[in-house]
Amino acid sequence: MKKDFHLTVLGARGSMAACRDDCIAFGGDTSCYMVQAGENTIFLDGGSGLASAPAVYPKPPVVLLSHLHLDHIMGLGMFTGFFVPGQRAKVFVPFCKDDESAGNVMARVFSPPVWPLKLSDLEGKPEILALPEKLSVGDVQIETMEGNHPNRTMVYRLNYDGRSIVYATDYEVSDSTFSRLAEFAAGTDLLLYDAQFTEEEYPGKRGFGHSTAQQGMELMWRSRAKRLLLIHHAPSSSDAILAKREKLLSRINVLYAWEGEVLEI
Repeated sequence: MKKDFHLTVLGARGSMAACRDDCIAFGGDTSCYMVQAGENTIFLDGGSGLASAPAVYPKPPVVLLSHLHLDHIMGLGMFTGFFVPGQRAKVFVPFCKDDESAGNVMARVFSPPVWPLKLSDLEGKPEILALPEKLSVGDVQIETMEGNHPNRTMVYRLNYDGRSIVYATDYEVSDSTFSRLAEFAAGTDLLLYDAQFTEEEYPGKRGFGHSTAQQGMELMWRSRAKRLLLIHHAPSSSDAILAKREKLLSRINVLYAWEGEVLEI
């Protein structure tokens, strides 16, 4: 019998939250995905979607940050799980040499005058930690590889009970990383991939650190991923635009992420 393993989309918007009437269906909150594997809860990024996550968990939740651009961390200060006394959630920060450096980096945003409190001052006393080379959360084995994005980004693979999720947000195709990413994502059950731009938009956005749906489908084919969830929607992309793009793809296993959906793995 397979163990419970699913992903909930709490926010799939990229660059900036979108609060408009034409962004209701796909949602306007920025990057945050809640993975539940048995009693363990892992959040992929801490964008504004994290503010709508539950407060209490069977085991202390873990937040894996892909990088520190504001759209991926803005929800941390409002995550109710950090306010539960004794819960001791953990936030893993990539590209830091040690825990002290990780704490200092996060404090640059979450401390006065930019934010009223440091994360470490909250009642739940969350731990801010440097992302180690090897990491496991319960029975979830976590693998990492560096992607291609301004100021660096981390790609994650979560392996649990013979199944896996690969999270590749804020990634731009490059000759030096795309083949490695295909190997890294080999055979995954669910591939989350940045598709902020269209093929027509991309030439004018080269170097911004984002990708397209067609590049995501190429990665899906090369990695033999079973499902592709396209993420990091541009703030200017309305529900109608995203629905049209999804329909043009015409694949039941390729979808644009919408806020609130739950995918069983």
